[in-house]
Amino acid sequence: MRRQNFAFLFISIISVLVLSCTKSTKNSATKQLRQKEVVVYSYDSFIGEWGPGPQIKNQFESDTGYTLIFINCGDSVQAFNRAVLEKNNVQADVLIGVDNYLADKARSSDILTPYKPKNADRLIAPEISGSLGNDWLLTPYDYNHFSFVYDTKSTVPCPASLEDLTKSVYQKKIILMDPRTSTPGLGFVAWTVAVFGEKYIDYWKALKPNILTMAPGWSAGYGLFTNGEAPLVISYATDTAYHVENDKSNRFAALLFDEGHIRQVEGYGLLKGAPNEKGAKSFMDFMLSDKAQSYLPLTQWMYPANKNVTLPDCYKTSAPVPKKTISADPVQVNQAVEKVMQLLAE
Repeated sequence: MRRQNFAFLFISIISVLVLSCTKSTKNSATKQLRQKEVVVYSYDSFIGEWGPGPQIKNQFESDTGYTLIFINCGDSVQAFNRAVLEKNNVQADVLIGVDNYLADKARSSDILTPYKPKNADRLIAPEISGSLGNDWLLTPYDYNHFSFVYDTKSTVPCPASLEDLTKSVYQKKIILMDPRTSTPGLGFVAWTVAVFGEKYIDYWKALKPNILTMAPGWSAGYGLFTNGEAPLVISYATDTAYHVENDKSNRFAALLFDEGHIRQVEGYGLLKGAPNEKGAKSFMDFMLSDKAQSYLPLTQWMYPANKNVTLPDCYKTSAPVPKKTISADPVQVNQAVEKVMQLLAE
């Protein structure tokens, strides 16, 4: 009986050792494979079929030998929120899409670690390159102005200001994005704070009847607009150029308002505790290269942050540039988001 018990114990010990060794070997292989992969949290319009993601992926993999894995998190704010939730169990290496109105939250969340990419000397003017801070937690890769885009085939008149959008003629005619999940949505809240100051909530009260829907992200909202659901949508000043280049049409016009426009600067950062920090830095270097930045104007439809990139002709002829750029305090904007969403829920 004792011999049987001893034999059983011996076999159990050997089994545990074999399983432990197998698990250790598997973990080692997984870790080794991960060092060949760069995982980037991004948003749908960046990595979609018509975005810059596919070209950037192919070129980066060809240049470096890494496998680049883009994870679609929905919109930029959703990508940020996912990185925050995984703060103590980091899965990705790089977070992309954090803009100048989300930067303070990203900085205070303590999910990023500083890294100054190669080619940083090619960044454009300080008002762009410094808008995300000077600590290199975030590096800009593109920028643009928010604008309302108008369907010229609509029967409603073309608005000439933010104030015009509150008129009854635009009842249920405007598509916005949720500022809690979308940077264009957050940018529009910032725009109203910049123009109306402490009276921004009065503006939203007047605007509320005219909002058809508040989409979760830009892709969903702009898709509703181009499908004819409403004649006005919050988007970007380069959208006319996009439609001229791709549709050969001036039907959808980006509007410029005299009160000025909010500028969005999008950035990316190295996640603290990234499983593949070396690969992450390689990707961040690549993103500022002339090659990678040259993909942005005709895919991302944003201005590249690299000053060496030549803009396509459609930008020169069909991308209106606001005469006045305005801004709002990010802290006030984030406070405004809560009050605006509470108002809209009433």
